[in-house]
Amino acid sequence: MIIPTSETYRPSFFLRPKHFHTIYASKLRKVNGPIYTRERLETPDADFMDLDWSRQGNDRVVVLMHGLEGSSGRPYIRGFTNVLNSQGWDAVAINFRSCSGEMNRQPYSYHSGVSHDLATVLVHIQDQYPTIAAIGFSLGGNVLLKYLGEAKSETPLRAAVAFSVPCDLRGSSIKLMDRTNKLYMWNFLRLLREKVIIKAAMFPGLISAEGFNQISSFQEFDDRYTAPLNGFKDADDYWSTCSSKGFIPDIQIPTLLVNAKDDPFLSDSCYPIEQTRSNPHVTLEIPRFGGHVAFHQKGLYWSEERTMHFLREII
Repeated sequence: MIIPTSETYRPSFFLRPKHFHTIYASKLRKVNGPIYTRERLETPDADFMDLDWSRQGNDRVVVLMHGLEGSSGRPYIRGFTNVLNSQGWDAVAINFRSCSGEMNRQPYSYHSGVSHDLATVLVHIQDQYPTIAAIGFSLGGNVLLKYLGEAKSETPLRAAVAFSVPCDLRGSSIKLMDRTNKLYMWNFLRLLREKVIIKAAMFPGLISAEGFNQISSFQEFDDRYTAPLNGFKDADDYWSTCSSKGFIPDIQIPTLLVNAKDDPFLSDSCYPIEQTRSNPHVTLEIPRFGGHVAFHQKGLYWSEERTMHFLREII
């Protein structure tokens, strides 16, 4: 089902500019709590992921997945965790490899298509909870949708929600090269450079940070680092293989995808209208406003409110 550009969400007037809205929610939002309990999950390839739990003694849990260079400490993850706990859900936030404050062991870390890491987490927790749902944001949303399309009906997840998803990685990467997005691009590359420097020290001869300052786009970064370290031919191969857009027709559990029309990170190709029209399990909602992983409103954020309504309908 498709809910086109609509009035389902209307932010206050001063938050309607998409860049201010995006930055406000990311940098200025204050969230108290939760108090996490960390668990280190060893992966089949001799690496690890750190899971941050907020358990309230419930028999159902939501798995949360952050965006590029995020973590369980991001305001949108902590805000959702608080809301889920208040509504009778336990929560576990995945810190993708290298995102928990400690560098992972392997030369590679994470990328937009690491659905196998989500599968590892679900296998680990599925015997602990009879009811499991998942929420992904931006890169984490792409991972979630890709996983669902691969798993089809063979998943312990009962429902899924994804916000601000770059369903077409190539289109989103080109969109972020726009002059108006230079601040976001600079910030992502700054964070990634710090990790490349650490990895270069861990794996000399395999990874080098030399010349990194000449990189100005995701195509250059993915060609040099993401693709070769993860077995892809180049950035285009990585993007085409891992874009969740192509996996959406195969999703077989109730799934809500919300991409704001004004999201500065998303190209027109990131709104999978045809793919969702052909799949009755997936609802695509395109609010007129919302920015990127923003959706601010007084009290509960609209994204939190919308998610809880969806989960109540399904479970």
